[in-house]
Amino acid sequence: MPKSVYIYIVGDSETNIWGLSGRERLQRMLKPSPQARLVDDPEQIPVHASALLLRADHLFDARVLAALINAKTNLVLGSNQGQPVAIRVIEGDVHHVLADFVDGGDGQTFSDFPLYALKDLDLSSLRQNLKKRDPPYVFPINNDNRQMLESELFTRSYKGVTDLVTKWLWPVPAFWTVRFCVRFGIRPNHVTLLSLVFAVLAGVAFWHGYYGSGLVMGWLMTFLDTVDGKLARVTVTSSRLGDVLDHGLDIIHPPLWYIAWGVGLATALTPPFTLAVLFWLILIGYIGGRLCEGAFQFWVGSFDIFIWRPLDSFSRLITARRNPNLILLTFGWLMDRPDIGLWSVVIWHLASTAFLALRLMMGWQARRLHGPLRSWFEEIVPGRDDGKLAVRIFVPLTVKVNDRKVTHG
Repeated sequence: MPKSVYIYIVGDSETNIWGLSGRERLQRMLKPSPQARLVDDPEQIPVHASALLLRADHLFDARVLAALINAKTNLVLGSNQGQPVAIRVIEGDVHHVLADFVDGGDGQTFSDFPLYALKDLDLSSLRQNLKKRDPPYVFPINNDNRQMLESELFTRSYKGVTDLVTKWLWPVPAFWTVRFCVRFGIRPNHVTLLSLVFAVLAGVAFWHGYYGSGLVMGWLMTFLDTVDGKLARVTVTSSRLGDVLDHGLDIIHPPLWYIAWGVGLATALTPPFTLAVLFWLILIGYIGGRLCEGAFQFWVGSFDIFIWRPLDSFSRLITARRNPNLILLTFGWLMDRPDIGLWSVVIWHLASTAFLALRLMMGWQARRLHGPLRSWFEEIVPGRDDGKLAVRIFVPLTVKVNDRKVTHG
């Protein structure tokens, strides 16, 4: 079992970021760690214990906290200005180090600790769960940069590779909706449950042929599906129930919507394109695509297929997932040809699945000939590759903190 690390948070921030003070945010981020043993009173820390001291007036990336907890040596993590923001004590008198750290002393008690910058922690910039290159950070928290930090945290909560609607249409309204939720204490699970209601209402409307009202419900559901995840990440609020609801709903409802749309069209379908044939084509396209994605990640690349090469990331913008399919259904309804809308979805599903199957085979062949695959995000060189189209679209490389440009990576 991993050795416990006593963690003491020093002070607090002068302002809240997304409704949380620096201390509250650190407490929420550290709570899931099995090694972290948070203490409110430094007297609870044994003199020669393994400890981590953190300044609450800074915003820490979760990867930085994990690296500090798992560190095997004494170290001081410095800010961009070289000021200590965290101290990891493996050996030594924790209380003397803490007293010097808290009181703003000259650092004599930890003067022999090596001073680390973020680059010295050797952290990966690739976040596979969000399909993005997202370098780690430590930012100071103050009134002057509150708005920048909230914007930065929100941007970082987004997947780097996603569909065109989520990437370009939803960010601004989602930002303000998340702010509304934070202000009025609305939690991510509340948003997820509301999106579930809209998902059911959309399916019922499609089933009975009320395509216009169903599309309104469907688009509201997809928007709230963006909001709940961003709200959970910026407020460090997550639960097992919420995770199951969110991901389960994402997987189950799309094919049910298309089938319900087909039921509403049943009288307009003629042999050989019967309702049963339509259902099978929908399931083949939908399940086939998901199987290709899963096979690539588990047996070929160990990462998501959509971050293998730039071509795959561009394909994710328009591949047959819920939002691009909703665009096709909406155009079909606007043309007063809901049947064309549905057939467009079916054809696009089959085409997308065929493309994914081809990429899966190409990935398997590349691995067999050249060894383990790497994501193109891992090959980006800041400065050299900034002008490339794929980098400009999928990888923001700089952010301004206190009017200083900080390079990611």
